[in-house]
Amino acid sequence: MTTRTEDPELAARPVAIADAVRHVAPELLDVDSPSDVAPADARELTRVLLARLATLEEGTREYSYVRSTLVEINLSLVRYVIRRFDSHREPQEDLLQVGAVGLIKAIDRFDPEREVEFSTFAIPTVLGEIRRHFRDTTWAVHVPRRLQELRITLAKAQDHLTLQLDRAPTVAELAVHLGLQEEEVIEGLTAAQAHTTGSLDHGSAEDDEGPSPLADRLGQEDAAILLAENVVALKPLIANLPERERLLLSLRFTEELTQSQIGARLGLSQMHVSRLLTRTLKKLRDGLNAG
Repeated sequence: MTTRTEDPELAARPVAIADAVRHVAPELLDVDSPSDVAPADARELTRVLLARLATLEEGTREYSYVRSTLVEINLSLVRYVIRRFDSHREPQEDLLQVGAVGLIKAIDRFDPEREVEFSTFAIPTVLGEIRRHFRDTTWAVHVPRRLQELRITLAKAQDHLTLQLDRAPTVAELAVHLGLQEEEVIEGLTAAQAHTTGSLDHGSAEDDEGPSPLADRLGQEDAAILLAENVVALKPLIANLPERERLLLSLRFTEELTQSQIGARLGLSQMHVSRLLTRTLKKLRDGLNAG
């Protein structure tokens, strides 16, 4: 953004701007920075400068000066809008830059002949620019575009219903208002939490013995669960085996004897025991896979 202090060629106010200021409030001629203009004077000066901007040729020095002055005068609108996003971790300076882009778009699109207050037109434009910024650049995890846009729709509906009901709306009320299923509303509200993520190394003050990493308190898959499932599934398969094969399994896996020790106890060669165990285990494995 170019200001008169950054560009010596713009240090002196153009005659047209000086005339506009002189007709509105002569004391503003002595103001060093447009951002110092009082809100009441800023509204009237904005109206005059917007009308003047509409008569200037885009790209001229005067046009650029009027446009940049309008931005400076109305930055307070951007600051007003970003206060709604105080809960976000996004740096305020970044949001101010994004909001300034929205303000410039509002200035370029505004039609003075519509006789609408500029702030009424500019605030939704700035708000939309900041929301697009959040939608496109600040998601901590990947969220489908459908849910990103649904989150914005829900945010607008929540604001509207909160004013209407004088309380936060329920999921059911949001669903009726937007013509959606409650499951879709819940999905959109859940997606809104994906802007930020918490570190697994972040401690919790709730621990009696001091903060400990979240990762230490999260559950994990118990490997014994699969083992228990396999044992339950194997019981009927083992029960259907011939008695000698059940004995081989008991000697090998319960008493943990080697194949040579099993052969010595049963009067079989180690090679024979190996073939019997291989055949028995294959039969059990096929039975599990078939189940």
